[in-house]
Amino acid sequence: MKKVIVFSTPTCSWCRKLKSYLRENKIRFTDVDVSRDKKALKDMIRKTGQQGVPQMWIDNRPVVGFDKRKIDRLLNLK
Repeated sequence: MKKVIVFSTPTCSWCRKLKSYLRENKIRFTDVDVSRDKKALKDMIRKTGQQGVPQMWIDNRPVVGFDKRKIDRLLNLK
């Protein structure tokens, strides 16, 4: 099983879509609310150079935004 971490905020509609997509595909993930966790926010920005959410790390490989094609490839979906 791959390690999946989602960086999101409660007000982000794309974050909700990403998490819903992962649940539909039965992908277990850890959700990190970067509006509350400033250390995680700094780590996310340091790793990708991007402040926007959603972002996710799949086995420590970053995906910025809801890039379905890249997500599917990294998670071996479809």
